[in-house]
Amino acid sequence: MSFDLLKGRGIRLYNLFPRIVGNMIKWKQHYPRVRNMGFNAIYVNPFHYPGFSGSLYSPKDYYKFNPLFIDDSSPLSPGAQLKDSIEACHHEGLVFIMDLVINHTAIDCTLIQEHPNWYLWKEGKIMHPGAWDDGKWVEWGDLAEINNEHSSDRENLWKFWWKMMSHYLEMGVDGFRCDAAYKVPAELWRYLINQSRDKKPGCLFLAESLGCAFEKVEELANVGFDYLFNSSKFWDFNQPWGMQQYNKISPIVSTISFPESHDTPRLLEELQGDMGTLKRQFLFSTLFSKGVMIPTGFEFGFRKSLNVVETMPNSWESTNTDLTEFIKSVLNLKNSYEVLNMEKGLSIVDQDNWYNVLCFKRSSEGKKTVLVMINKDKAHHQRIFFPDLLKILGSGKLIDVSPEYHMENVPQRFEYGLRPAQVKILTIA
Repeated sequence: MSFDLLKGRGIRLYNLFPRIVGNMIKWKQHYPRVRNMGFNAIYVNPFHYPGFSGSLYSPKDYYKFNPLFIDDSSPLSPGAQLKDSIEACHHEGLVFIMDLVINHTAIDCTLIQEHPNWYLWKEGKIMHPGAWDDGKWVEWGDLAEINNEHSSDRENLWKFWWKMMSHYLEMGVDGFRCDAAYKVPAELWRYLINQSRDKKPGCLFLAESLGCAFEKVEELANVGFDYLFNSSKFWDFNQPWGMQQYNKISPIVSTISFPESHDTPRLLEELQGDMGTLKRQFLFSTLFSKGVMIPTGFEFGFRKSLNVVETMPNSWESTNTDLTEFIKSVLNLKNSYEVLNMEKGLSIVDQDNWYNVLCFKRSSEGKKTVLVMINKDKAHHQRIFFPDLLKILGSGKLIDVSPEYHMENVPQRFEYGLRPAQVKILTIA
């Protein structure tokens, strides 16, 4: 089912953040809006019963549900509520992807007492995972790190993961967004991916791999992940690492770009309300990679960061912003051109004002080329000039397919003043 729904198109992923949306019955209210915008997949953060911290990413029991996501007034059991919500997702033509956390559990997970040799220990104490943040090691004391690679009971540990995943596949799940995928052995991923696709052909696997070394990216690509999340959100369009990373990764695996995520500040808050630049960043994310993702609330210009412990349904913001039609137009554009649904094929186009304007084209033999011009400058107009667009786009009638500030007639000798943060997109009819 998953591959059939996404066939010929990159994944358009909507992160339905459950702490702000509410219980599983309420998830269904959002599916029609998500589908109408042009998304083809829903990804839901962990809905398992959490440990003492209450964090979504601190699973205590993989088979029970977070009480926040259970509708106590429903006649359906919690499991039936999830299944019903997944069926409603499918009814809207959307793929349902669940978050998968298997590199750690909650520190108060019962598995620690039941299977202590499944965990990493040091000097008689269980180890906590962590990450580097601005040169400092931040340890998460509410989590216990799993020893997936060298556990003395590795076979039963791996079987436990597969049994849990199989359970949710049977409930209708179409794929998994794999948290901290680079911290899990490639051999385990290969086992779980193969088992999943034997059970459900087309099962999707998305790797959260931000910040890991290229060698790890290559390793994840080779075990069968369909997509990795890339770091383009953090690129300023000038530093060389952006294209260096693209040139390394694009030949081996498809990626997903995003203007913001549940792990980042809200982009509109970062931009201090600059809607033009917000639109630019969404357009860039959509055109730069095969896949694109936004979290709940981006379409309404939410400014409060999502929090895996504190966000609640009353965090839903009342705004005067509605980007749903803009998002729909951008995703319709992506649907219209094959080159925008490929990972490979992006190349920088040279022009005189390169410091202020990023120009790239997406091209592939036998397919229409698309030229993208992005004003890096958020405050000023910037001139762009091409003496002959046909040398870039090929023969035919030049057309403007930009979602805003559309040109009726595009001259072959092209000179234009890009508005602050404007994105101009041209191709051949």
